[in-house]
Amino acid sequence: MANLYHSLFALKLLSLLGCGLVAGVFFAFSTFVMPALARLQPMQGLAAMQAINIAAINPLFMTAIFGTAAICIFLVCSSLLKWNQPGSAYLLLGSLCYLIGAVLVTFAFNVPLNDALAKVDPESINGANLWAKYLNDWTFWNHVRTIASLAAAALFAIGLSK
Repeated sequence: MANLYHSLFALKLLSLLGCGLVAGVFFAFSTFVMPALARLQPMQGLAAMQAINIAAINPLFMTAIFGTAAICIFLVCSSLLKWNQPGSAYLLLGSLCYLIGAVLVTFAFNVPLNDALAKVDPESINGANLWAKYLNDWTFWNHVRTIASLAAAALFAIGLSK
């Protein structure tokens, strides 16, 4: 029983740390990466973002985002099964906040925008037009991901303290 308690505590802590780490990455993009890219000529900003999108698909970043999501799925089940336990509501809300606000938003909005950007020639007129729309749309959805991940981390912190 003590091992189960320690394992569950470790998963709660990992979810808190994972959400905080992911929120930090999203925050960096919202506050200085995207504004810096917006200051470049469209061809340069678009080409830089294409390179970032390729570099972002790496084991460490994917583990941070999707490993945290896997833990959140487990915590949804755990909190529902142990609903009367202190902190269960915070774990459920934190998990749903991350899964919907970070992961689902990523798949529904940011990834399709990235896919469209990957197909365009940075030197084309079409590329410049797409880049202007991409900057606004992608950054908006990234703000959503940032807030959701940070809120999830806060909810996990409260749930961990119960």
